[in-house]
Amino acid sequence: MRAEAAVESREADGNAGTDGNAGTDGNAGTDGNAGTDGNAGTGRDSGPGRSRRFPRFTRSTARPEGGGRAAPGDAPAPVRQWPLLSVLGGTAVGLILVAFGVSRVGTLLIGLSLLAGAVLRWALPSVGMLAVRSRFTDMVTYGVLGALISLLALMSLPDPWLEIPWLEKIIRFAVR
Repeated sequence: MRAEAAVESREADGNAGTDGNAGTDGNAGTDGNAGTDGNAGTGRDSGPGRSRRFPRFTRSTARPEGGGRAAPGDAPAPVRQWPLLSVLGGTAVGLILVAFGVSRVGTLLIGLSLLAGAVLRWALPSVGMLAVRSRFTDMVTYGVLGALISLLALMSLPDPWLEIPWLEKIIRFAVR
């Protein structure tokens, strides 16, 4: 009787058993065994003591591919996250340059920092918090954004450093 009251209080709190698996009614329990009705799941984690239901609260998330530490665990946090800090540092310097009126160089530095992030994501097995999504998605995102921002910096007026004639024709055609 007391065990059932404890199970019901845990269910009301959203904590299904000690490990969130099936019990006396197939939903919650203290020992993690399957319920008396024997409705255990058939998935990878199923079997005696496993429920097919998703837990109410997520306890952890999967780390992105290559999202481990970039330095040993005993190193200070800035050293472990050097890839992210290098990209953020270059971007911050670029933003400061833009704020002080050197917009072309600052914007170019921001784009090159993102391109460096794409190269770091490709070249290093572990990049710490620079890894947000899968390796491919991170590389494409950083690379495309870095290339577009760099092209924007090179083509900005007045006196663009890069002139692409066919792009100018497209813009003239679209503006007419």
